[in-house]
Amino acid sequence: MLHGRETEMFVEGSDVESQLCTGGIGLRIPAELEQLPMLRAVAETVLLTADFTLDVVTDVRVALDEVATALILSAAPGREIDCDFRYDLRQVEVRVTTVVQTDEALQENSFGRHLLETLTDSLRTVYSPFDTELRGYPVVVDFSRSRNADAAL
Repeated sequence: MLHGRETEMFVEGSDVESQLCTGGIGLRIPAELEQLPMLRAVAETVLLTADFTLDVVTDVRVALDEVATALILSAAPGREIDCDFRYDLRQVEVRVTTVVQTDEALQENSFGRHLLETLTDSLRTVYSPFDTELRGYPVVVDFSRSRNADAAL
């Protein structure tokens, strides 16, 4: 429990050998700025354990921080941030989801968006229509980063 709210994690992998090459982990945190250090720490640990370079770890950590901060600041009350990491020998893929109060949490022409495009190899943000039951816009942000700059697609 963090700040009276639950934090959940799960780890995937079919066997020990495949975990050396591929893997994944998911984390759910309350949509609160105080939770950002937890998200950063998990991202760093996952990528270092998966043998990514420090440059890649830093790029992903900064990109994740930018995405999570924007979504937390726009999150509907009482929401959580789900973050999934998937990695293999080629790259890491990150998915961040929540429900936000506006469909402009990550504005296309903002400095933050430009930063994300610089730090990642791919970036996609998808807003679903306003959901009256959820009282907000479900949003999914996907980004990826190759293990090294030469391997970028």
